[in-house]
Amino acid sequence: MPSVLLDQIAPAAPEVLLAVGSLVLLMIGAFRGNGATRLVAWLAVALLSLALYVVVDMPGETRVTFSGMFVTDRFGIFMKVLVLIGAIFAIPLSLDFARREGMERFELPVVMTLATVGMLMMISANDLISLYVGLELQSLSLYVLASFKRDSERATEAGLKYFVLGALSSGMLLYGASLIYGFTGSTAFPAIGAMLAQGTGGASIGLVIGIVFLVAGLAFKVSAVPFHMWTPDVYEGAPTPVTAFFAVAPKVAAMALFVRALVTPFGAIAGEWQQIIIFVAIASMVLGSVAAILQTNIKRLMAYSSIGHVGFALVGLAAANVQGVQGILIYMATYVAVNIGTFAVILSMRGPDGMMERIEDLAGLSRTRPLVAFVLAIFMFSLAGIPPMAGFFAKFYVFAAAIDAHLYALSVIGVLASVVGAYYYLRIVKIMYFDEPVVAFEPAPKGFAAVLAVSGVLTLGFVFVASPLVALAATAAKSLIPG
Repeated sequence: MPSVLLDQIAPAAPEVLLAVGSLVLLMIGAFRGNGATRLVAWLAVALLSLALYVVVDMPGETRVTFSGMFVTDRFGIFMKVLVLIGAIFAIPLSLDFARREGMERFELPVVMTLATVGMLMMISANDLISLYVGLELQSLSLYVLASFKRDSERATEAGLKYFVLGALSSGMLLYGASLIYGFTGSTAFPAIGAMLAQGTGGASIGLVIGIVFLVAGLAFKVSAVPFHMWTPDVYEGAPTPVTAFFAVAPKVAAMALFVRALVTPFGAIAGEWQQIIIFVAIASMVLGSVAAILQTNIKRLMAYSSIGHVGFALVGLAAANVQGVQGILIYMATYVAVNIGTFAVILSMRGPDGMMERIEDLAGLSRTRPLVAFVLAIFMFSLAGIPPMAGFFAKFYVFAAAIDAHLYALSVIGVLASVVGAYYYLRIVKIMYFDEPVVAFEPAPKGFAAVLAVSGVLTLGFVFVASPLVALAATAAKSLIPG
């Protein structure tokens, strides 16, 4: 193969590796049938682990390929590592559930791997066209995953809702992209950024409308208010392992795309879109903190929790500075660790009659499964932002960035929303430690303990790993916003 072609493909090596590997796994499953599901799943984990090694081993300098449509930099590497870690943990967590629920089919790990390919493409998108291609590859895979349990009415309803609303959001995003192209003459992020940096009259009204539609489409993908309506129903209706996957990897990829799609091309006119992000962040924080209070299903509660945490992360984007992007990176890193552990606990909520999803089912867990209750309490304290858990530091960095950008009202509202949201997290702790046991859960499958241990240690001991993570996040943020 000519060296020139290798140089072109090298920046996209993880994506190429996963795409080719997914097709190989598909062929293995097609020829060996569903009996090869576990083999395909562990091969998918190995493939994702290899892709993670390739990402970590990539040089840190910014490299652009495929006619400027694909970029790799330290920001992209940081976010890709988080996505791959989320996917690597999500697949093994799905195996026992799939076997017990009669959905053990080889397509599940294959579709998860293909969704991950789309996520990695999203993170490296450097053009409105590549942005859409990566987004749709991820979205089409997630539509299938949401309705993967075909004999379940809830799963079918979840997949249909997600598909219909996702198609609407894609249309809005495409309309916004067409307006941006019409008023700038380019779809490439650097070219749009250079043109706006040279302008003296600010953005035209048509361009601003295009940005609004673009933000609307991206807000749907991160489940930010007012485009959050699909999240509770899909989280509740989708199979629990799929919900765990939804809550981690796609969120990170969509947030990375959100940041790059605004900062790189429209950084010179940040004042035009900053107020939009402030509104979305406030609405997400408030609704996520208030609406979850009345929830009785723990998956729906985690859906509203994710909406609230997206709002907190968007506070960093609203700051529109290096510190804000750094805060987002730290926030998403802690978010991945905490949510993987939380959903591992939810997946272990199995009683004599099958899976249990009510919050009341956790009653007395501290007496029947004390270690699990202790770890889940750590996760709840972290999600509430109570020091010295990881969640406290994540919120601290995004609020500090907002204060540095003189967004004092946004910071105050964020802190108040965090205080309100602490109620339903601490309520779970109260139920586990002070209520009488209702039913004892069955022993968790092997491997769950390791996931809980790793997530719990990282969440509780974040203060000991904070320094290198903060340094990596700062370097990654500066690669996106030089200076």
